[in-house]
Amino acid sequence: MAGKKSSSFCSFCGKPKEEATMLISGIEANICDACVEQASKIVDVELGSSSKTRKSSSDLHINLLKPTEIKKHLDEYVIGQDQAKKVLSVAIYNHYKRIMNSNEKDDTEIEKSNVLLVGETGTGKTLLVRTLAKILKVPFCIADATVLTEAGYVGEDVESVISRLYQASDYDADATQRGIVYIDEIDKIARKGDNPSISRDVSGEGVQQGLLKLLEGTVANIAPEGGRKHPDQKFVKIDTRNILFICGGAFNGIDRIIAKRLNNSAIGFLTQGKDRTHDNELIEQIAPSDLRSFGLIPEIIGRMPMITYLQPLDRDALKNILLKPKNALLKQYIRLMDIEGIKLVFDKKAIDLIVSKAVEFKLGARGLRTICEKLMLDVMYEAPSKNEKEITITSEMVVSKLADLDDTKAA
Repeated sequence: MAGKKSSSFCSFCGKPKEEATMLISGIEANICDACVEQASKIVDVELGSSSKTRKSSSDLHINLLKPTEIKKHLDEYVIGQDQAKKVLSVAIYNHYKRIMNSNEKDDTEIEKSNVLLVGETGTGKTLLVRTLAKILKVPFCIADATVLTEAGYVGEDVESVISRLYQASDYDADATQRGIVYIDEIDKIARKGDNPSISRDVSGEGVQQGLLKLLEGTVANIAPEGGRKHPDQKFVKIDTRNILFICGGAFNGIDRIIAKRLNNSAIGFLTQGKDRTHDNELIEQIAPSDLRSFGLIPEIIGRMPMITYLQPLDRDALKNILLKPKNALLKQYIRLMDIEGIKLVFDKKAIDLIVSKAVEFKLGARGLRTICEKLMLDVMYEAPSKNEKEITITSEMVVSKLADLDDTKAA
């Protein structure tokens, strides 16, 4: 009969045969192509990852190098910060050595050593950790402590950090359990006073309390796609005992806390103590008690036993960042222009002026990128349409292009 629709329809979504690209028939049910595709994705998440987790730790490929070799690789990408590199190299080596030998029969239980990095913005904290994960070929994710809240409040709860690592590992639970998490701006969740808050602290002490179990080691029930957007999905259990947590923060003002402690302890030598603790050298004296005075709770300090610092970048370090690493900023621009068949040259005076501006703005390596992007914008915009074979960046161009940055800073 003309115009009569078929009685066949998808048993899952109810879509009639006429509206489906394909309808697959079973004994007592049908399924359309769209539902087949959706079911395939569910199987990949629910069963595909679990089949991977049947691998033993000995089957996992971790590119574990000796501490000196790890530092050597870090030197190729990060300028200076030798102390931080040494601490991270030892922490990484011992952590994965502990995991890879966990099946040996020995009564000695080696505890995990999470790391805390203290240093101003732009000193290379994130780059160090990202480079480590790349060297080791392990899953890695970055979380911002400022967006974390206690469970029950608007925002992301602490277990969302593990969800990100799970996604970064391509939904491989076993790989997730041996990954690295970098929690940035940990100093922003310091409590605002020495006394514990009677009321719940959404963005401070409460979040620190929530992070404790993850840092130490617990089985977290995480939602692969995000709990709030997909409340009906199944949870995946992730053991955090072998996840290495590296936390970082600028801890602005902690130098005054350190200075006060050092001067108070230098009885009879107060003036000498002040001379000895130059502003840039104070951070080298950082101790757990200073972190507690800043606002981190003792429990979370205890779960990050390895504390190291990153020094502010001086003029020479900033210049080296422009020129020497494998991923040096100027090398990146030169390569981009080379792809266009254009030779890009930076005048020495121009380079010195870029560094001077970065020192002036006090934004570290991030300041260098801001300056270079501003400087190179018009060049990268116009160059592909021109027939020039060589472009030279001069000091006059730097002064002209960065004039408005000076005005912004003055304002």
